[in-house]
Amino acid sequence: MNALLPYSSFKTLRQSAAAVGAAALIIVSVLPSHTVLADEKVAPVNAVITMDGRGTVSVAPDMAVITTNVVTTGKTATDALAANTRDIGAVIEAIKGKGVEAKDIQTRGFAIYPRYERITDNSNRQPNIIGYEVRNGVEVNVRDLASLGDLLTLVVESGANSVDGIRFEVSDPQEKLDEARKRAVEEAKRKAAIFSEAAGVRLGAILAISETGTHMPSPLRMKAEGLMMASAAPVPIEAGEETISASVTIRWALEQPQ
Repeated sequence: MNALLPYSSFKTLRQSAAAVGAAALIIVSVLPSHTVLADEKVAPVNAVITMDGRGTVSVAPDMAVITTNVVTTGKTATDALAANTRDIGAVIEAIKGKGVEAKDIQTRGFAIYPRYERITDNSNRQPNIIGYEVRNGVEVNVRDLASLGDLLTLVVESGANSVDGIRFEVSDPQEKLDEARKRAVEEAKRKAAIFSEAAGVRLGAILAISETGTHMPSPLRMKAEGLMMASAAPVPIEAGEETISASVTIRWALEQPQ
């Protein structure tokens, strides 16, 4: 025969069961969502080193570009043009006579301008055209710098009455730029080796390499002041020297010594 529990005892038992369930719920809720097991491996931290390098190469310009002009005037545009054609032709022939190839001679800046009278009174009338001016230029690439001074003197003596100036250039800078790139990489490697040795680690594989900048020589310009008064003596010219540079950034993995 089963004995019945009194109502008060049953109520107490139900309250105890509820309390146990609530405690279990609290314990489950505070456990971490992921438990690291003993056999799981933590990913190692990859050590790297990043270093910049800059390489430079000094180079002397090997080509000069001169721009000379012939300016003529005449009562009519036809007269001024005829005189200009004659004089510019003489300048070009003189340049070719110094051994400059036709591919290095280019005419540019051709223009015809009206010339107006100067009005000295206070009238508002339009000035009359009193003639015309014709301007034509020749740009010459001089690849033999030793002959530059003689050539400048020659173009003035043969009829050029305006010289805009001279600029010096490196005709083929790409080879020198590649050499600067190689030096930039070597510089970055040298510095990375110093740091890694001091830190007691070894340089591993290169992870990334990028070129961060280059510098090419700008044309060196020389003013033409005094060239129009050139005498039979060659004009003294000095080309100087320019610098080509390249910069790189390289990132290596670092390895622990064996």
